[in-house]
Amino acid sequence: MADRVLIAISRYYKHISDELELGAMEVLEAAGAKVTVMEVPGAFELPGLIAMAADSGRFDGAVALGCVIRGETSHYDYVCGESARGLMDLIVQRRQAIGYGILTVENGDQAWVRADRKQKNKGKDAAEACLSMIKFRKELIR
Repeated sequence: MADRVLIAISRYYKHISDELELGAMEVLEAAGAKVTVMEVPGAFELPGLIAMAADSGRFDGAVALGCVIRGETSHYDYVCGESARGLMDLIVQRRQAIGYGILTVENGDQAWVRADRKQKNKGKDAAEACLSMIKFRKELIR
């Protein structure tokens, strides 16, 4: 049976998240996964969506994609820290298979290098991490 994977994506920086999604989709499609894409307003909302998806029982894992670029206020620190903490809580406490693809960068140039499929391709990395964790959970828990 194909793995059922949610791509939970923040479109706040649309050109960055679109590229992250393309990188993730290449990996998931090659693996034969059944993919659903759902969008949230920003990175802060990603853990909530993934928790709801986990509660639904419809997914084997999730890929969290988005981008947070440092601004002039401390808002960056809260969004980065709390979105990462929320996802880590799901991973550790609820044994969720989540690939972390939220870019936390200083500027748009750094974001593009990390998102671009011809450069660092972090969407691909997050999808690969999700699939690996689904595999481990199936072997160890179920």
